[in-house]
Amino acid sequence: MFVMQTVRQVACAALAAGILGAWAMPSASAGDVPASAEDTYKDIEQTMGAVPGFIKLFPKAGIAGAWAELKAIELSEDTALSPKVKSLISLAVAAQIPCSYCIWADTNSARQAGATDEEIAEAVTMSALTRHWSTFFNGMQVDLDTFKKEVGGEPAKQE
Repeated sequence: MFVMQTVRQVACAALAAGILGAWAMPSASAGDVPASAEDTYKDIEQTMGAVPGFIKLFPKAGIAGAWAELKAIELSEDTALSPKVKSLISLAVAAQIPCSYCIWADTNSARQAGATDEEIAEAVTMSALTRHWSTFFNGMQVDLDTFKKEVGGEPAKQE
């Protein structure tokens, strides 16, 4: 199955560089990730259709591992989160970092995964609310143990 994705985490998390585009690509699996840089570039080209120039700026010693992480999490549909949810989370984080490359790419990725403008706005607003309250709690030096007791005691248990 083909999914529209970006390489945002290649740029921002996995490869700490900039992203310049989005590609149509098949969903990826964690298996069969090459070990050498040259084999990794071939796999990226096969998966993405091209190897963006910024990827070759990443140290060759780490590119195979960075690509493996990206493929196993962001590009795979076989994870706990849907591509739409992953792109909305990435966009919310990108808005807080801030990363203009990521914001552009993640907005496109979210739309390609079916996110509406309202969902995009809500994801970004949630990141703003989290930052707002975090600033207040930390700035006011609110005691964490007291906060936990006042807000709900024990954390929710996983079923």
